[in-house]
Amino acid sequence: MNISNVYIGGWFQRTMLQLSEIYDFLRECKSQLNLEQEKLNEYHRQLEIGKIDYGVAGVEYLEFTTALNIRVKIFEDGLITLNNHAVKEETLFADITHLTDYYEKRLSPAISYLFSLGAPVPKELANIETIYPYFVICDKASDAEINGLLSRTDKSKYFEFKNKKYDVVRGDKYYFINNKTQTVSNIERYIEEQIFIREFKGQLHRYLNMHRIIWEKIDTVKENVNVKGVDIVKFTSKLDGYAKTINLISGRINQMNSYLPTRERIAKNDPELSEFLAISGYRYETLKDTLEYIKQIWVMTKEYVNSAQKLFSGLKQDVTSSSVDSLTIVTSMSAGASVISLLTNSQPEFTLFGVFYFFVLAFLGWGTTKVLSFIGKNKKYDVSDVEYEKDIK
Repeated sequence: MNISNVYIGGWFQRTMLQLSEIYDFLRECKSQLNLEQEKLNEYHRQLEIGKIDYGVAGVEYLEFTTALNIRVKIFEDGLITLNNHAVKEETLFADITHLTDYYEKRLSPAISYLFSLGAPVPKELANIETIYPYFVICDKASDAEINGLLSRTDKSKYFEFKNKKYDVVRGDKYYFINNKTQTVSNIERYIEEQIFIREFKGQLHRYLNMHRIIWEKIDTVKENVNVKGVDIVKFTSKLDGYAKTINLISGRINQMNSYLPTRERIAKNDPELSEFLAISGYRYETLKDTLEYIKQIWVMTKEYVNSAQKLFSGLKQDVTSSSVDSLTIVTSMSAGASVISLLTNSQPEFTLFGVFYFFVLAFLGWGTTKVLSFIGKNKKYDVSDVEYEKDIK
C-alpha cells in the first residue's frame, strides 16, 4: 500500500493584515513591531524555509516548503495546514511525529512570538494542543488495507464516506482517505474544510467548558454567606480577574462570527466539495446556531460577574464606612481629653505627671484604634443574593 501524504492543521482567528505580517517575516525576517531581531532570526532559521508563494483561493493564503520535506499553507482567516510528502507505511507514525514536532516546536512558537504584542490570549486558551486529527492519504488502497490502518490507530470507526474520487474512513484522531485518482487537490480542499469545522467546533466547546469553570469560581466567591471585612478586598480582586478574562474571551467569541459565513460561501461555491457538502453541509448551519448559543452564555456570564462585583463593592463601602466611624470615635476621645485638660488646668505646665498622662492617652487612642480595626476586619458581612436552581448547560 502506498501512502502519499499526511496532513495536520489548526485554526485560530486571523485576518489578511496578520497574513501580510507572516509573509513579511517569512520572506525578509522582519516585523514592523518592536520585537527582538535576534529572536526573529532564530525562529526564521528554525523554519528552514524554501520556496514561498502567495495566492488567492476564495481567501488569500501563503504557502511555503521547507528543507524537511514539509509544505505549510496559511490562510488569511487563520487556518493552517501542514503536509508531509512521500510517506511510507512503515514510517507512518514517525512521519506524523516529524510533522507534529515541526508545528509544535518551530512554526507555532514563531507565529506566537510574531503576534505576542497587543491584546493577550486568555491564559485559559494558552498552551492548548489540538494537533490532531491526522489525515492519511493512501493511493488506491483496498478496504482491508484501510481497515488494517484503522485497527493500528483508533480501533473504532466513526463514519465512512465514499465518492468517485476518494473514500474516507474516520476514527477519532485519524482520517484515512483512499485516493482513487491521480490528483489530490480535491482531497486537500476536503481536508481544509474538515480542519476548519473541527477546530471551530472545538473552540466553541472549550468556551462552553470555560464558562462552566468561571461560573463556578464566581459561585465559590458568592457562596460565602458571611464574609470577614479583611477578606472582601481579596474576593473583589478575584472577581476583577474573572471579569478581565470574561471580557477577553467574549472578544474572541465575537470575532468568530466573521469567519463562518465566508468559509461556508467558499465551500458551497467549490465544485470539488459538492459531494462532501451533500452529507456535511448542514454543519455550517449547526455551527452558527452553536456560536449564537455560546455568545449568549457568555453574555450571561459577564452579567453574573458584574452583579457579583456590585455586591462586593457595596460590602467594601460598608467596611470603609465602619472604619470612618471608628476613626471618629478615636478622634472624639482625643478631643474630649483635650477639653478636660483645658478645664482642669488654667495654666499649662510641663510636669512629669503631664508627660505620663499624655502617653496614657496616646496608648489608649492607639489601643482603641487597634481594637476597632480588629473588630472591623473580623466583622462578618452578609452576602445577600438571589439563589437559582441550576440548569444543565
